[in-house]
Amino acid sequence: MEPAEVISSVFWSEPTLADAGGGGMPCIPGLENHVVFLTSGSSGAPKWIALSKQALLTSANAVNHHLHVSPADCWGLALPLRHVGGFGVAARAHAAGCRFAHFTPRWDAAAFSNWLDANRVTHTSLVPTQVHDLVSAKLRAPSCLKAIVVGGGRLDEATGRAARALGWPVLASYGMTEAASQIATQSLVSLDDIYQPAPIPLLPIWRARLAGDGRLEIAGPALFSGMVVKEGEQWRYVPREGEWHVSGDRVEVAGETLTPLGRADALVKVLGELVAPQEIELALMTLAGGRVAPGSFVVVAVPDARAGHALVPVFDGVVDRKLADELVKWHNASVAGPWRLQEPLFPESFPRSALGKPLRAEIAAAALRLEPL
Repeated sequence: MEPAEVISSVFWSEPTLADAGGGGMPCIPGLENHVVFLTSGSSGAPKWIALSKQALLTSANAVNHHLHVSPADCWGLALPLRHVGGFGVAARAHAAGCRFAHFTPRWDAAAFSNWLDANRVTHTSLVPTQVHDLVSAKLRAPSCLKAIVVGGGRLDEATGRAARALGWPVLASYGMTEAASQIATQSLVSLDDIYQPAPIPLLPIWRARLAGDGRLEIAGPALFSGMVVKEGEQWRYVPREGEWHVSGDRVEVAGETLTPLGRADALVKVLGELVAPQEIELALMTLAGGRVAPGSFVVVAVPDARAGHALVPVFDGVVDRKLADELVKWHNASVAGPWRLQEPLFPESFPRSALGKPLRAEIAAAALRLEPL
């Protein structure tokens, strides 16, 4: 599938099944007028999420309204179309009736900045690593740019503030494929304040609450219709049940805002205490103060006979080893035993998704092989 198809009126009026990944999924009864996205997130098995075209347009219209997008604006795409975040950019351009531009070269911060200016792009979506690259290159934002929705992970405070100081209008967001993209996004008004990664305001189309175990539940008109499961050579559609969808994420919900806390299935017991490795990652990012790119390390839990689990920081090889050692040392000096880290590891490979997210299951397996415990 190409972006030109998504921004055309024909695509949205055709009652046919579309596969955003181009994987050749056959037409499945009950999925007419849907788009199917293959997603595995950062952990777990791959799954195919079916979103109706109406749900995708509902999300697109909500985001456009939230960001004050008009027909005079231009959405710029710099993410893969096969992921809902990239697909959503093209859908928003169609819904707003505005211009659309597609950044096709291999990612390069300077080239991207020049492309934004040349195409007078006003709105775009990026992942935290791309924002980090813009900041590291000390590039100033072009004056045409009004908003950057940052998704696919948490943009740390130091990088976000440095980006805004250079004129990049970064807005923290939280979303998922099952919600057709964004669930919560900072407003344009927040650009007048110092950048904070959370809490993030819910878009008006969503309702949010906590399940008994602290996981986020959402309900709204842009929710997915169901999942497609492949059993051998056969495809089977499993419709979503009920009004609410229980996610795999832990969050704090306060009024009409939420604060992401990480995956619920990542919680582990260390010395009898329940520990969230992703919260330790956020603490390390804060200690790093923007010197480490988002997504360039993860904290994984490996079995330990005495403690139950040991927490091991695993770094991408591009990260300075001396800095990594210092971060672990500083962290350990400020926390109690269950939250302390083992020595950092630097495996030969650091697997990532197409959006640059660390593939935690694969990295944890590599850590288990390297970890001497």
